[in-house]
Amino acid sequence: MSKFIGDKTFYKKVLTVAVPIVVQNGISNFVSLLDNIMIGRVGTEPMSGVGIVNQLLFVLYLAIFGALAGPGIYGAQFYGKGDHDGVRHTFRFKLYIGMSILIIGIVVLLLYGDPLLRLYLHDNVDSTQSPELVMKYGREYLAIMLIGLIPFGIEEVYASTLRECGETRVPMVAGLVAVFVNLGLNYLLIFGKCGFPKLEVVGAAIATVISRFVQAGIVVFWTHLHTIRMAFAKGVYRAFGIPGALAGKIAIKGFPLMANEILWSVGMAFLNQSYSRRGLDAVAGINISSTITNLFNVVFIAMGTAVSIMVGQLLGAGELDEAKDTDTKLIAFSVASSAAIGLVLFFLAPLFPMLYDTSDAVKSLATGFIRIGAVCMPIYAFMHATYFTLRTGGKTLITFAFDSVFLWCMSVPLAYVISHFTSLPVLPFYLCMQSVDLIKCAIGFALVKKGVWVQNLVKGE
Repeated sequence: MSKFIGDKTFYKKVLTVAVPIVVQNGISNFVSLLDNIMIGRVGTEPMSGVGIVNQLLFVLYLAIFGALAGPGIYGAQFYGKGDHDGVRHTFRFKLYIGMSILIIGIVVLLLYGDPLLRLYLHDNVDSTQSPELVMKYGREYLAIMLIGLIPFGIEEVYASTLRECGETRVPMVAGLVAVFVNLGLNYLLIFGKCGFPKLEVVGAAIATVISRFVQAGIVVFWTHLHTIRMAFAKGVYRAFGIPGALAGKIAIKGFPLMANEILWSVGMAFLNQSYSRRGLDAVAGINISSTITNLFNVVFIAMGTAVSIMVGQLLGAGELDEAKDTDTKLIAFSVASSAAIGLVLFFLAPLFPMLYDTSDAVKSLATGFIRIGAVCMPIYAFMHATYFTLRTGGKTLITFAFDSVFLWCMSVPLAYVISHFTSLPVLPFYLCMQSVDLIKCAIGFALVKKGVWVQNLVKGE
């Protein structure tokens, strides 16, 4: 058991890295839950419209995360090596690629937002929702949310680099301030309190955009006011070049990660579109359940970040055996903690949909989706940790095959067949799709155990 369980020093270090991320993401997701409830109090159609837009924006968010992941691998290892120039170059690379993706994404959503929204508007005889109203609310929400993508991208570039340098508290504080700004403005603008106009869905979008400017401002200003601690920030804008050899290596390692996140997020959007063929009640139910499960998923999400930081720094320092040992213990801790959290969520599942002003049918579906997510949480945790293990070691082509290729070759075709050629109800349909991930767990276990990921990428740089 000592292979899977660390000592007090180990867990203290894990908690130092993970707790700020858990707190930030936990409060952020809790406020998202409150936002979702507020919008749900306006009506089911506004909630569905916002949920569909967020599914589309999710593709863009993950494209950014994927684009930053490649240089992030090098950033963590450069920091472990003590090479601040290397961190500086990876930061610049992130800035260039991140802003490029955001501009392309904004243009695409401006031109094709309506057709993309309509992909999710499948009604059925039992639904009480109006597809036209869902479309109207979705269009209004999207138009405002596009403005907030630029500060979101800038904040992600800075915050990810800070985390790679071991600074997780500042992004946490910035995130906490932003979510409370978002929450307060949501209350004022959605319902028209304290003399503010009642803007409903538009108010929710405005609140989110303002909070993102606040979050980006805090992270950017702190970084440039603390250049002794964050040495990469000193003179980062005095020059804009990146050594060609390093840029080429980052691009080679990073492109599969970016492509993976884009294809994975598009694939998940396709899966949700497949579920939507069972009616708008399914859309509303999944929107509620995803908001709830995201709140409980924060632990294994943070553990993935812990893998990338702790294991990445050990690899960069050349401590390969310790990196392997640390990784095994982190995976075990992630799975065990997620199993405990999933058990709690399973029993609490019926309580959350009661917070929404929606139909009994939607509440029943949401409860079912939440319980399926709770049962599968240890599976998600294992997949997430193994994915980050492979990624941290620079095995980006393997992670590409492990993640998005599997999704498009296995899950997407299966979802298409079930949604188009069977009458399987949405809950067993959803359970079937989650169960497919057991195959990924077996593949991830084999790859991590084999140790293909154990390598120092910055040796000799």
